[in-house]
Amino acid sequence: MTRLRVAIVDDEEPARLVLREYLAEEPGVEIVAECANGFEAVKAVADLAPDLLILDVQMPKLDGFEVLELVGRETSVIFATAFDEFALRAFDVHAVDYLLKPFSKPRFQEALERARERLQAAPPSSPGADAPASARLSPAELAAAARPAGTRPSRIVIRDGADVHVVPIDRVDYVEAQDDYVGIHTGGTVLLKEQTLAALAATLDPRRFVRIHRSFVLNLDRLAKLENRGKETRTAVLRDGRQLPVSRTGYARLQELL
Repeated sequence: MTRLRVAIVDDEEPARLVLREYLAEEPGVEIVAECANGFEAVKAVADLAPDLLILDVQMPKLDGFEVLELVGRETSVIFATAFDEFALRAFDVHAVDYLLKPFSKPRFQEALERARERLQAAPPSSPGADAPASARLSPAELAAAARPAGTRPSRIVIRDGADVHVVPIDRVDYVEAQDDYVGIHTGGTVLLKEQTLAALAATLDPRRFVRIHRSFVLNLDRLAKLENRGKETRTAVLRDGRQLPVSRTGYARLQELL
């Protein structure tokens, strides 16, 4: 039997204790980390590369879906939650399984067996060509799909190696496209996130964040004025003096909101 390296992630000690006891009775299982919050989980994945996360959904600091976004597909996930409203969304984001607390030992064993089968069939980081469209989404798109309908994120989570930055939406000045990444400009600092500008823009409130150019999304609260620089050439001047180009389409979008 292939050894299964598992990390437990739950902010409640009794829940971690139950998982620890269940896993201790399973052959071929090694607990490589026990994490009390999402930050510890991201660090454990970066440092230890476990095969499987058993991951609580509702946690302070980082929730389970944000952890999923940050760790990507390198690790299979079983969600554990006391709220069955999350169950369908757990499958929507392609978790191996979900456990509804309190769960029985046989139900836990079923989920663990499903994880073994998934890992033996194909690595989670490389879904096959015949995988469903949801399996080919980026981790950020998967996290967006898990969010309740009609809601917008209140923060952006960014992984930098084993470090995690949490940027409140209100602190984002503008976002800049940089190949397969976006640069999140906040208070004079730039943080790189592996995501396309279009994908990130789709998650933001269009009444507050406007795509003013193919390479820039601007927080309207940071706009001081628009300047004409020639025929159909316009520049957005931010409150701190920074200047961004405005395309014809971007100008039309701004006119609708200003």
